[in-house]
Amino acid sequence: MIRFDFKTYVNSFIDQNEYNKLIARKDEVLEKFHNSDMIGWTERIDESIVEDIKNTAYNIKNNFDCLVVIGIGGSFLGSYAFDKMMRRYFNDDKFEVIYAGTTLSSKYLDELTYYLKNKNFCLNVISKSGTTMETNITYKVLKDLLKRKYEKEELKNHIIVTTDKEKGKLREEVNEEGYKSFIIPDNIGGRYSFMTPAHLLPLALNYDLDEIISGYYHGKRFVDLAYEYAVTRNVLFKSGKAIENYSVYEENMSYFSEWLKQLFGETEGKDNKGIFPVSTVGTRDLHSLGQFIQEGNHIIFETFIKVLESNNYIDYNGKDLHTINNIVEDSVMRAHYKGGVPCLEIEIDEVSLENIANLYYFFMLSAAFSGYLFDIEPFNQPGVEVYKQEVRDSLNG
Repeated sequence: MIRFDFKTYVNSFIDQNEYNKLIARKDEVLEKFHNSDMIGWTERIDESIVEDIKNTAYNIKNNFDCLVVIGIGGSFLGSYAFDKMMRRYFNDDKFEVIYAGTTLSSKYLDELTYYLKNKNFCLNVISKSGTTMETNITYKVLKDLLKRKYEKEELKNHIIVTTDKEKGKLREEVNEEGYKSFIIPDNIGGRYSFMTPAHLLPLALNYDLDEIISGYYHGKRFVDLAYEYAVTRNVLFKSGKAIENYSVYEENMSYFSEWLKQLFGETEGKDNKGIFPVSTVGTRDLHSLGQFIQEGNHIIFETFIKVLESNNYIDYNGKDLHTINNIVEDSVMRAHYKGGVPCLEIEIDEVSLENIANLYYFFMLSAAFSGYLFDIEPFNQPGVEVYKQEVRDSLNG
């Protein structure tokens, strides 16, 4: 069960005329959306691809100690955030999936190499272009480790590539070396690629893929709510609320907030437009950023994601700790609202494969709609290339 409330702690901040104008644009926005050639993520994934993913995951789990996923941004955050929400915090005895390639820290990569030195591991490198610097560096270092351990024919069994169908350095390598490979379709961009092998293969190692896929497409029922969310955000932006804070009260949802920040930041942040996404984890950040949100510059609105139920019972003076956590979350919403901060709320009954997959689809829909409401193209990210070129110039200069 998922419940959306975009009114209780919001309506007093809404310019109703502006809201009605944007609601009236719905047919126009939906037409642009459906005419886009980058909405392959709304189409049902081919069952033969799903079976290939399942079979590959089965082989990995039965022949290796762990899978190392190498990617960054859209190639990484979707599955990593999902995995972080579902796994146990400590002593998880499920097959180990390590997510790497997101940093240029020599300390991290050196310690990862040392950790993997005596493990029988498999690599899944993910990059549509094959030119992502962080991914390429991590891939080279870990592939060199594999080369020191295995002959060429055996090495092939330890590398899986997820990339473009026809072009790019990784596709060339697949063609030369015969590595197992998966495709990121041309009509799906990185941050919208959750329903592709880039994310489904790592998740298939520990979770029921059919349930995730079913939950994801069940999210299609949220089209109207996704548009309402996009409109509400846009109206708040026009009233001076330039920052959206994604507020969660479960530590394991912190990377879901990171995924949301990438999704909306890369989608909207163009042409000097867009809402700047940030995130907080309660109750931790109530003792730091909570002060600013309550009484600081009122350029912020918030989206709270609340989990109603928990399977973990901790008694504190006769009260369930999860209940106390939710009481705090509700109290913060009321306090921030009274302090001049609009608060949108999304409630899920529990953290489940179905619910979270639902939310992935809902937020991707809303991000795309929001892009069109800002009159920008929601499926590109030209600004990301600027720093990459600066790095290339510096390294080659």
